[in-house]
Parts: sequence; structure tokens; C-alpha cells
Amino acid sequence: MIKYDEILSIDKIMDVYKNIYSNTRHKEKLVRFELAFSTNVVYVLKLLEDRTYKHSNYSVFLINIPKYRIIMSENMKDKIINHLISKYILIPTLSPKLIDMNVATRKGKGTKMGIYYTKKYINKMKMNYDNFYVLKCDISKYFYNINHEILFEKLSKEFDDKDILNILKEIISSTDNLNVNKSIDKIIADEISKLEKKNISDLEKKKTELFRLPRYQKGVGLPIGNETSQILAVYYLNGLDHFIKEKLRIKCYIRYMDDFILFHHDKEYLKFCLKKIEEYLKGLKLSLNKKTQIYDMKKGFNFLGYKFFLKEKKLIIIINNQTKKRIKKKLKRLKKNNFSKYTLVRASYKGYFMSADTGNFIFRAKI
Repeated sequence: MIKYDEILSIDKIMDVYKNIYSNTRHKEKLVRFELAFSTNVVYVLKLLEDRTYKHSNYSVFLINIPKYRIIMSENMKDKIINHLISKYILIPTLSPKLIDMNVATRKGKGTKMGIYYTKKYINKMKMNYDNFYVLKCDISKYFYNINHEILFEKLSKEFDDKDILNILKEIISSTDNLNVNKSIDKIIADEISKLEKKNISDLEKKKTELFRLPRYQKGVGLPIGNETSQILAVYYLNGLDHFIKEKLRIKCYIRYMDDFILFHHDKEYLKFCLKKIEEYLKGLKLSLNKKTQIYDMKKGFNFLGYKFFLKEKKLIIIINNQTKKRIKKKLKRLKKNNFSKYTLVRASYKGYFMSADTGNFIFRAKI
């Protein structure tokens, strides 16, 4: 098993810092850190060596594309340690335990692989059945409802090093800080104040959306935006993945974070599966939301930004309208403000669409 002392290395700290440097949008954090770079790097190492690391307060931000969401940003010290734990402890230990069809935020996986499996399973099912069904499940406020105690119990079975468990506990419980909800309340109030001054027509709708943003309860929830949060959220439902594949014997199954689909020719069996999944999730202190539904494949279903359906046994894949609107808006903004990034993002979207035979969307849209 991996030991805590393996991360106590200047070289490994420098390794993760290079990745952070390349991917950090707000360069002022980097500038401040690099004003005393050597001292700061040594300080990070010293905190780890002395086992005295404590997570600092988050900077909380509000974004409104495609809808209002909370993002939590760490200072450079916390970000470096978060990436260090992720790369050298969590990924090597947890990734081998995950099934291939668990595709979110993993190297070599992602949306493209999710689409690949979806097409593969639909084509497989249509060869054997005239019609079949899809159980599409979505967990209610997933990141905000991940239970710290249950997660830590799971991690205790994966790691026998007390120092690793202690630092993981420190990171996981960082949402218990009272400043988190205070910061969320403040940015919501500030946003409402800005909207009221603009006198927009859908003010009440936006205010309702803002008021519905979740807050963190003690002992529950992972910080939105942390590197470790992505890995731990993918891992938290690993037992459910194995339950669906091995106990319910669903051969055609895909999960992208808290959004997952099961294929089967028998609608009644999918109803049975839904009941068993709900029972399993109760043990994780989670529940499915109202989006959860069984779909007839002839009518189709939405997954990963696409709509999949069969027409005379031919698989049709189209980009759903919400995804189109979001992409058009994003590309127009980038084209106006950052043309070099616009070119890169546009090329990336082209590849994304071509995976579903819809690669000409951005050209038809003249973006």
C-alpha cells in the first residue's frame, strides 16, 4: 500500500505545481505564490513533514453558465497539497478499483468514452431486441450530499496509513467551516442586488434559482472545484457500480459522476432495478431526483448533452437544444474576448461533436 512519506518530496511538489501553473486561470494567485517561490514550496513540504496541515478558508464564486452554480477556490498552498494527494495517493489506489464504465473525470475516459459506450450498448441491444428500455438515474444534489462518515469509512478500508487518513479527513471536512456558507450567502445577496439594479424581466425566476442553491450541512458534502473532490465523488458510488453490474446483472451500464443509465429489454425488470438502486442509495444517505425515469428507446433519452433514439432500428444522435445554446453562448463570448482560446475550444468542440456524427454543428451555427 502507498505510504504518506512517499509524497514528502520537493520534486513531487514541483511536478504538481507545473500542472497547476498550466491550468490556473487566475494568474494573480501564481504571481503572489512566486514572489517567494522557494520559501513557499519549502513551507508546503514542512507542513506535510510535521503533519500540521490545516485547510484554509475557500474563496467562493458564483457562475451562471449554463445555470447558477457555486465554485470554491483554494489558495495555492491548499491547491498544491490537494493535487499532491490526488496524483500520488488517491488515483494510484482508487482508480484500479473502478469499473471501466465509470467514465467521469478519469484519464482516458470522459464524455467521449461515455458516448462510445452508449453507442456500443444501443447497437448491441438493437441487434437482439426489437425494442428495449433505458433507466436513466440522476442523484439529487450529489456533491452536497456525500456523507463524510460513510466516505471516510470506505477510505479506511483502502488505506492503512494513519497520516494519509488524517490528511484526507482534513480535506473532506473542510466544508464544515462556517465561513463556507457565510460566503455563499454573501455572493448570492450580491448577485441579487446586481440583478435588481438591472431591472431585468426574469428577475423573480433568477432570484428563485439563486435561493435554491444548496448550503453545506455539517458532516456532509464535498467542496465544488477541488481536485480530490472529483476523484472521491467518482469513487463514492463505486459500490453501486459493482452492485448494478454484479448483483442486478446489468451488462449494459454507464455512469458519468451522478448521472447513470441501465439498458434492458424488460421494462418491469428495470422497475425492479430502480427499487433496488433506491434502497442501495439509502445506505449512502443519497436519493434520486425527479429526472430519474425509464425511457422507451424508440422515443429516446438525453445523456451527456445528446439525445439518443432509434428510428427504424437506426441509431440517431442529435445535440440537445440546451447544449447547443450553451455552446453558442460560450463560443461567442470567447470569440469576442479571447480569440486564441476561442480557436482551441472550437476545435475541441468539433472533435466532441464528431464522436456522435454531428461534427458540423459549429459550422452550421456560424460560430
